[in-house]
Amino acid sequence: MPRPSNFGKDTGLQVRMTMTLFLLGLVYAVLVGIVVASGYMALLIVVGGLLALQFFASDKLALHAMGAREVSPQEAPQLHAMVERLCVQANLPKPRVAVANTPMPNAFAIGRSPKKATVCATTGIMDLLSPAELEGVMAHELTHVQNRDVMVMTIAGFFAAIASYIVQFGFFFGGGSSDDDDGPGFMVVILVSVVVYIISFLLLQALSRYREFAADRGAAIITGRPSALSSALMRISGTMDRIPQRDLRASEELAAFYIFPPHAKNSLMGLFSTHPPMEKRIAALSRLESQLQGSA
Repeated sequence: MPRPSNFGKDTGLQVRMTMTLFLLGLVYAVLVGIVVASGYMALLIVVGGLLALQFFASDKLALHAMGAREVSPQEAPQLHAMVERLCVQANLPKPRVAVANTPMPNAFAIGRSPKKATVCATTGIMDLLSPAELEGVMAHELTHVQNRDVMVMTIAGFFAAIASYIVQFGFFFGGGSSDDDDGPGFMVVILVSVVVYIISFLLLQALSRYREFAADRGAAIITGRPSALSSALMRISGTMDRIPQRDLRASEELAAFYIFPPHAKNSLMGLFSTHPPMEKRIAALSRLESQLQGSA
């Protein structure tokens, strides 16, 4: 198996993550300023506290949402051995390994840093894919860990959640003030929060799509077999329609973190999708396959 001598952090992804956080920081500075000026500081404190708690418990919450649990090397020896081998290739510390008992074929990575990361595979994907295909999928997830884009997506997602929570809490508590002058301020907070949420959503989707391309590239370089990941993506796509709707609905919360979105074919516009079209991912992997073969 070739060592990924040219494997490293994707410069394009690093630039996009930095710009996304910078732009989100700007719009949220405006939002916080308006919230404070409108007299809703208590609302901001409550929302901030909830999100801080969610940030530090995000990995546990994600695993719980999927019904997943961490497994030991004795419980899943082949999966552990595969992840350990890939970590050696990618020069990464071995993350925790989890398994979700669901027929939906998918995988995801979570965690604030490589040292606190967890990679999770579903029983559906382990039953569906060949060892080479599953290796490509797990290398894809480890690339997310290497690029630290899971942490950035989590932070950026919290920004979007802040605006959403402010709107929800604002409607719930906004009418409780006895000061008649508070009405216009409340409406300004709601309006700005909606605009900020829309901007956050679009920035998140754009970053999410690019990070999938970056993870596909990293997986192909780690394994040296882009075609195995291509085959895995096609097999997952061909099976997703047969998954019960209740399983797909249960996984919607983590859609941006999966290697393949549960409702990919239901996406109306690429602008609102968390993942690039599968055809473009396959084409990019095919080009990389040719490059790797040409340099061999």
